[in-house]
Amino acid sequence: YGWEDLLTIMHLLRAPEGCPWDREQTHQSIRRNFLEETYEALDAIDRNDLPGMKEELGDVLLQVVFHAVMEEEQEHFTPDDVVDGVAQKLVFRHAHVFGTAEATDSAQALEGWEAQKKQEKGYTSPADAVEAVPHTLPALWRAEKIVSRSVKAGFNWDSIAGALDKLDEESAELRQAVDAGGAVDSPHGVREEIGDALFILCKIAQMSGVDPEDALNAACEKFIRRYGAVEQGAASRGVSVSDLTLEEMTGLWNAAK
Repeated sequence: YGWEDLLTIMHLLRAPEGCPWDREQTHQSIRRNFLEETYEALDAIDRNDLPGMKEELGDVLLQVVFHAVMEEEQEHFTPDDVVDGVAQKLVFRHAHVFGTAEATDSAQALEGWEAQKKQEKGYTSPADAVEAVPHTLPALWRAEKIVSRSVKAGFNWDSIAGALDKLDEESAELRQAVDAGGAVDSPHGVREEIGDALFILCKIAQMSGVDPEDALNAACEKFIRRYGAVEQGAASRGVSVSDLTLEEMTGLWNAAK
């Protein structure tokens, strides 16, 4: 099977005599599927699972085709229009390959890509580029991209020390909000202060060359390992974790650490 076969199969599934489930779907009803298939593809990549990667990339492609065929049915655009659009984008944004621009290394290539993107999107100010960061991104990822785009406009500290001082300030404000005991969603309440602290942590990550999503995922894995050790320690004493005192839990945690 090839690209045209895939489109034919999707058209048959969506036809009146096709699959009832496929016919009923809308962009919103399968929106979550798109996310799930993408994460499964990333999981296969992270595990270097080549057969799994091939399968999951196919599932992501299926989602693209599904959404494109829905719009083809409404005569808005076709799957070929989608392919044409991304091909044109690649040519336009690689002016150093298909045009007269020059790029001797990846940094210059990326700089050229961003310049072409600004022209293509019609950004007239750095604020336009910041606002254009998709609101649907995971929050840490969105914060990192917002920070990165603002840095390109010169909005930055001279050194990471300034960001660390700001983190101390936000931590103090969070403590004040907790101590105040007000509604978590009130102005300057716990939710707002936690958000400020997380945002400045993303700034520190950006200045350190660290992906905040990767850093938090690594912290999750570390917690899982250490919690497992605490649970095993509790089991060796014939009790569950909830039966341990705080001192006992801390001792097992530090031993695992």
